[in-house]
Amino acid sequence: MMAVRPPVCDFGAKAPDFALPDPDGRLFSLAQIAGPKGTLVMFICNHCPYVQAVIDRIQRDAAELQALGIGVVAISANDVAEYPQDAPEHMKAEALRHGFSFPYLYDESQDVARVYGAECTPDFFGYNDRLELQYRGRLDASGRTPGDPGAKRELFEAMAQIARTGQGPQDQTASIGCSIKWKTQ
Repeated sequence: MMAVRPPVCDFGAKAPDFALPDPDGRLFSLAQIAGPKGTLVMFICNHCPYVQAVIDRIQRDAAELQALGIGVVAISANDVAEYPQDAPEHMKAEALRHGFSFPYLYDESQDVARVYGAECTPDFFGYNDRLELQYRGRLDASGRTPGDPGAKRELFEAMAQIARTGQGPQDQTASIGCSIKWKTQ
């Protein structure tokens, strides 16, 4: 499996709206997710080794960011016909297993992933309170295996800065992960 690196942050780009279901069919919109201090939109999936290497760190950072007023959501957009382990019933089990404190939504049409420009899992989009993109970087230095437990928490620190100042750091390292599994048209 080839690793993909998304482009760097397009500062100020507006967060595209969405309305997506969780595995139980409840719809969530961007307005419902957005936090008073910012919003983190993550594209993840169940089967990706890059996501699995950091999933507990994602949950840890998400919970701490939510306490700072950052709204958090995860979206899975993979083609479940080819990757059935990413189907909604498995997403629900994954969220329960890791104690997700945020909604985990399913983008069956892949339209939301396309409009965001998501390229890999994990792919992180950090917005300020005006829903302007301020961070498009990695969680930390982890790859297919978890990084050092003391690794700099790049995503957390960037989003905490956004919560305080409305602006993300200028120096950002792109995330790395498996490509989004696009449906064949």
